[in-house]
Amino acid sequence: MKIIMRAALMTMALCLVTSAHPLPAVAAAPTASRVSPTPPAPGTHARTITMPSFNWLVKEKWDRPYLLHVPKRRKSASPPPLVIALHGGLDDGKYIQKQSGLDALSDRHGFVVAYPDGFLRTWNAGACCSFARLTGVDDVAFIDRLITTLVNEKLADPRRVYLTGFSNGGGMAYKYVCERPGRVAAIGVVSGALATLCPSRPKVSLLAFHGTADFSVPYNGGGNLDFDVKLPFLPVRTVVDIWRRLAGLPALTRTYFEKAATRCATTGRSRTEVALCTVTGGGHEWPVPTRTAGVDGSAMLWSFFAAHPRQSGVAKS
Repeated sequence: MKIIMRAALMTMALCLVTSAHPLPAVAAAPTASRVSPTPPAPGTHARTITMPSFNWLVKEKWDRPYLLHVPKRRKSASPPPLVIALHGGLDDGKYIQKQSGLDALSDRHGFVVAYPDGFLRTWNAGACCSFARLTGVDDVAFIDRLITTLVNEKLADPRRVYLTGFSNGGGMAYKYVCERPGRVAAIGVVSGALATLCPSRPKVSLLAFHGTADFSVPYNGGGNLDFDVKLPFLPVRTVVDIWRRLAGLPALTRTYFEKAATRCATTGRSRTEVALCTVTGGGHEWPVPTRTAGVDGSAMLWSFFAAHPRQSGVAKS
């Protein structure tokens, strides 16, 4: 991802220099976000969330797109769980929809999935990644509004909101929970990096997948977080250790899953749990049975999410 994003930087620079007006992709006439009067039919729907301007680049309100997959069958009349899947750098919601295979799990288990698009296909995850970071997009506010919209439409149970993300999207999941620890029950990070400070002490469950041969986000750390951010990636085990310490949890000493190239260690099953699945020889990729991981990472993520609802209270706006 890092190499691709560096190659694309010149395109971004040219766009910033030559554009005297808001970018066409985000400067369309805005439409207000509305609560749907009737629940959307099962299937995938293209929708938007209207966001305020954020700098000289986008001077007016603009519509941020996302895909919403509604399961074929709801298990009860109560609001279903919500999984928000954040794509990797220079991908989009449609890509992670296909990459993760979450739609099939949604139909089987009755949860809703939202696939939002990052600004110019990137997320402002702190020290990464270039387009969204350089323009100062407030992706935390975007995810806030997305959750609020779906909760108000009775399409999401506020106690069962989950974030998962690949690469840059995984970093965005970390950042969101660091700033909004009371809104999400658990996160699933695949090949992602913690690239931000965490001022809160989030007691939020985490399941992370990472390959030992990942050259974009190195398992043992190193490299640079972005083309102009000369700070190294933290080792994956250090990130997981930081997360469990923030939650006041013990070390990951128990192996709870081992198959093919994948071994998962956990702090122990409790209200808040932190687990790391290490894929020996795995690269920068979503874990699937037909590749190095040899396991269905999405199914494991959903099982982890389903076991970790928020314990009490209502998610804060």
